[in-house]
Amino acid sequence: MNFFQPQTSLCSGPLRRRSFLQAGVVGLTAAGLARCAKGAAETKAPETSVIYLWLSGGPPHLDTYDMKPEAPSEIRGEFRPIKTNVAGIHICELFPQQAKIADKFSLIRSISHKFADHGGGHKRFMTGRDPKEPTGFVNDYPAVGSMIAKMREHISVGLPNYIAGVDGGRTGIDTFSLGTAYMGPSYSPFTLGGDPAAANFQVQNISLDEAMESRLSDRQNLLKGFDRLRNEVDRSGSMNALDRFQQKASELLLSDKARSAFDLTREDQATRDRYGMHGWGQRCLMARRLVEAGSSFVMMSMENPYISGVKSLKNGTYNWDSHAVNCHIFEDARVRFPLLDQAVSALIEDVFARGLDKKVMIVLTGEFGRSPRVEQSVGTQTGVMQPGRDHWPSAQSVLVSGGGLKMGQVVGSTNNKGEHPVDRPLSPNDLWSTMLRHLRIDQNVSFLDHNGRPMPLLSDGAPIAELI
Repeated sequence: MNFFQPQTSLCSGPLRRRSFLQAGVVGLTAAGLARCAKGAAETKAPETSVIYLWLSGGPPHLDTYDMKPEAPSEIRGEFRPIKTNVAGIHICELFPQQAKIADKFSLIRSISHKFADHGGGHKRFMTGRDPKEPTGFVNDYPAVGSMIAKMREHISVGLPNYIAGVDGGRTGIDTFSLGTAYMGPSYSPFTLGGDPAAANFQVQNISLDEAMESRLSDRQNLLKGFDRLRNEVDRSGSMNALDRFQQKASELLLSDKARSAFDLTREDQATRDRYGMHGWGQRCLMARRLVEAGSSFVMMSMENPYISGVKSLKNGTYNWDSHAVNCHIFEDARVRFPLLDQAVSALIEDVFARGLDKKVMIVLTGEFGRSPRVEQSVGTQTGVMQPGRDHWPSAQSVLVSGGGLKMGQVVGSTNNKGEHPVDRPLSPNDLWSTMLRHLRIDQNVSFLDHNGRPMPLLSDGAPIAELI
C-alpha cells in the first residue's frame, strides 16, 4: 500500500519516517495515483544510473580479487596474482585486461554477512535486510531495485527504469530474489531472457501482469516481441481499457527508444567483438546501451559461461557455485574468468571512453565469497576427485567503477587466509548506500509494509567514505 497526504492535490511521494506522525496515512486512490504520475512525469534522462553485474552462486574471492600467494597451497589455489597498472594492486593472472585498467575501478575486499545459503545470501544482498527465512528465494522485503524503480517512477523516457537481463529459463521474479514484497508487482524489473549473442536473439519476454494480459485479445502475441505486441494493441484498441500503470508499462515497451536501446545490431561489429560475442559480453554491451538511453538500474546476470558456442566442460558448472561436487573449480575458472575479464574490462573502458563515468556506476558482485580452504570431493558429473570451494559469507570481494567515485584503490582487507575482514569491515548495505547516494536517492525514505508500518529503503548502512 502506498500513501499520501490527503489534504493536498499533489502527490507527496514517499515520506521520511518522522513524517508519518505529522501527515497521517491513508490509502492512495487511483485518482491520487494519476495525479501523482501526471504531476511528476519527466522526459529528461536521469543524470545517474547503475549497472549491477550479478555473479550468482558466489565467485571465489581468493581466486579473483583477494589472492593470498603466501598462503599454503590448500588456501591459495592454482592461480597467481599479477600486477596491475596501479602500484600495489594485484589480481588474478586470468584477468590481464582488467589489470591494464585498474586505475578505472576500485576493489572492496571487506564486505561480509551471515547467510551461507544461496537463498539467504540472495535475499540478504538484494533486499538490504536480514531475511526472516535463511533459505529459499522468495523475499520478505522488496529488492532494493524495486525501491529504486519506485523512486524513479516519475522519469519516463520511453524505456523501463529497472531492467534485468538473465539466461533463458531464469526469468522468474524469485530466481534471484527480486520479489517486490509490499511494493507490489508494478515495481518488478522488465526481465529480458535469453542469449543476446545469438543470431536469432529478440526481445520476447514482455513482462506484463495477468490483469493486462487478460484485457488484450490475443495473449499469445504478448510473447512475440515488440512488433507483434504493437500490432495487437493497435488492432484491438485495448489500450483504452488499461489502467494507468498498465498503460504506462505498455507505452514503455512499445516505444521506439526501447526498441533501439535493446537492438545490439546498431553497434559496429568491432565494438561487439571487444565485449565478446558471448552471453556475458553482449549483456554488458546491452547494459551500457540501456543506461546511456536513460534506464536507471540495469541488472545483468552473469551465470552460465557455456553458451554462445562456448564448449561445455564435463568438470564445469552452470553458475559460480564452485563446490568440488559441482566442478573442478580451477578448470572451470579457466573458461569463465577470461570471458568475465573481456566483458568487464570492455564495459569499463567503454563507459569511460564515452564520458559516462560520472553518470554510470558499475558494480560487480555475487551473494558471498568462497571458502578459503580448497576442498576435495568426487565430482557428480566426472566421478573423480576434484577441487572446489564452499559457500563463505564471512568475506567477499566487490568491484566498483565509475559513478564519479575514487578509482584505483583497494578498500578493506581480509586476514592472511581470506577468512574474514581485518580492516574496514563493511556490509552489503554500505554498498547499496553508496549506490543510492550516486542515484541521489535518500535511503531514509520510507514505504508502508503490509502491516502499515513505515519501512525505510535501507535500515542501516552508510556510503563508503573511501570511494567518495
